[in-house]
Amino acid sequence: MKFISMTKVVCVVLTICAVALSAPAIAVGQAATDKAAQAQTERPRVLSAKDTLRFVQVSGPRISPDGQWVLYTQTVRDMEDKDMKSTTQIWRVRVDGTEARQMTQGDAGARAPAWLPDGMTLAFLSTRGKAAPSGADGESGGGPKSQVFFMPMDGGEARQIIFHGESIQSFEISPDGKALIFTALDPLTKEEQEKKKIKDDVEVVDEKFRMSHLWHFEIGAKEAVRLTEGAFTVSDIQWSPNGRRIAYTTRPTPKVDDSWDSDIWIIDPAEKTPKKLYENAGSDQNPRWSPDGKGIAFASHPHTGTSTWYNRLLIIPADGGEPRILLDNLDRDFSNPIWSPDGRTIFWSTGDGTSIHLFAVDLRTGEVRRTDSPRGVNTQWDLSRDGRTWVWVHTAPDRPAELHAADLRLKAPVRLTDANAWLREEKIKISPSETIRWKNSDGLWIEGVLTRPVDYKSGKAYPLILNPHGGPSGADFESFNTTRQFFAGNGFMILQPNFRGSSNYGQEFLNANRGNWGIVDYDDCMTGVDFCIDQGWADPERLICYGWSYGGYLSYWIVTQTDRFKAVSPGAGLPNLYSMYSTTDIPGYLGWFFGTPWEQEAIYDKLSPIRHVRNVKSPILIMHGAEDARVPYSQAVEFYQALRDLGKDVTFVRYPRAGHGISEPRHRIDQLRRYLEFFSKHVGLTPVSEIEEKK
Repeated sequence: MKFISMTKVVCVVLTICAVALSAPAIAVGQAATDKAAQAQTERPRVLSAKDTLRFVQVSGPRISPDGQWVLYTQTVRDMEDKDMKSTTQIWRVRVDGTEARQMTQGDAGARAPAWLPDGMTLAFLSTRGKAAPSGADGESGGGPKSQVFFMPMDGGEARQIIFHGESIQSFEISPDGKALIFTALDPLTKEEQEKKKIKDDVEVVDEKFRMSHLWHFEIGAKEAVRLTEGAFTVSDIQWSPNGRRIAYTTRPTPKVDDSWDSDIWIIDPAEKTPKKLYENAGSDQNPRWSPDGKGIAFASHPHTGTSTWYNRLLIIPADGGEPRILLDNLDRDFSNPIWSPDGRTIFWSTGDGTSIHLFAVDLRTGEVRRTDSPRGVNTQWDLSRDGRTWVWVHTAPDRPAELHAADLRLKAPVRLTDANAWLREEKIKISPSETIRWKNSDGLWIEGVLTRPVDYKSGKAYPLILNPHGGPSGADFESFNTTRQFFAGNGFMILQPNFRGSSNYGQEFLNANRGNWGIVDYDDCMTGVDFCIDQGWADPERLICYGWSYGGYLSYWIVTQTDRFKAVSPGAGLPNLYSMYSTTDIPGYLGWFFGTPWEQEAIYDKLSPIRHVRNVKSPILIMHGAEDARVPYSQAVEFYQALRDLGKDVTFVRYPRAGHGISEPRHRIDQLRRYLEFFSKHVGLTPVSEIEEKK
């Protein structure tokens, strides 16, 4: 079998940071409620479950051609709306942080901001307009469809530029501003639409997929011209600097597992004859043209069957040929290259320990350096055309994500946005996260992120929540996290270990839990707990464990291996690896760790928590999304039924319509409140953030 490439795409796999979450208010009784209300009054205000939904998200910074302005998006949730609907709008701000202004309005929202070359017009995607007829029957159905709009920089009405029959997924403006390219799903045929209407829509699995393809549109024309055809799906479209060619990425199907077989192609819009850029058994993606248009940098993975996780940087002549391979000696991942205007340096951001930093490689010498990006998470970098100014999204240990700008050397960064001023205005107490280190049983140093309770007092031992991350190839970062702050505000200390198998510590460290799930990572987690106890921070009699996705797996595993935890909550976890392999949408990911169950039945059996379910002594709260394709809902059902048969203390919460993460606002509030009630009950804490609300 072919195994999935360990690329950035696959990091989506079992990694999900469960922001947590609503409906019933927490049932702590009237006396406890009164006590909580009094406590919340007597101490600085802390985050409540509903507060975690109030955070404004900033994203997608794009610097203007003259380097003076930045476009970006803000996503705001209307807490007064019955559905707590969130809307994304386009904003602009100067690179010095002044003259911030909201550019788009309306319920439809707007996303994917871009500049036209003149710097006087912005482009974006929105569902506010009309779509052209879709499909052979000449009808446009399926609800609002995203189309491209232009708007003057100084404000005014936006005008729809293109009327395509399907939603436009992504677009790029040509260097001369006279055309654009975009990707969109293939329309349904008339026969498919008719069958869908009468529910005669039987599907043969893996036989037919709805692909996305590449289109070219001359601004002012009536219709777009399709550039690609075939049994593949297109993404990551990029104009050459002279506007004569387009680079794009394909993979055989939209399935996540098929990301291992991605390839880069080049096409001339006039000739419409695509050419594959590079032959490689692994994945090639993120093509980026050099400033002179003579070369293309991209992220490449050597082979899907190797033990390698990290991508390498390749630079290849735009007309094809032998690539130059860089970063062979860098034990970190690579993706999304950013060229310096002089073509001498390539930048990218990647995880390094408990931060995400900006790195640079000198293309003349091959020398790699980590820039002076600030502590925390630094992503979505954009470099001005003159190479003098960076803009990016920075999440600090004590502050949610905001836009920042700095010079090329990142000296004296300026914060451009203050999207969550309400934290300061309402005097909400925050506990900054920090990185700690300890030695595991093998004498190796392990890092983790520790968040102390709000108003932490030295010398006092607190209830400790062990929260292993997803992946397992994910990592936890020393940055602001609403769920951590929610628990810290309610008196908990939170430990998030970057156990063996995490992604930011080199290939050997990441490979360490291949065939060892629940063994080496379990040791790293438990020695971290012991370290916190030995330091006098954590109370050994008040330990809690919860996690989501792979963190859910470890929670299932931990509760079958020890009775040290007073309560355990696995979320979207996988207790039966054998059945998980055949039902998940990423079987190749499990295959990279273990092979197939038909080849390695013993290891699948040994490392499945359900095989040890009789050992469970701690009370368990299981949570799972009913429509989860990554870790199917049946995984939770299996463990729940086993616990029921064995007479164990278990509660099972199923979230309708939810996939691998819990996204509906009331579900998210419910999830956090259930966590808090369950954890507090078993360690003798009184919740202070959740006060019974009047209906």
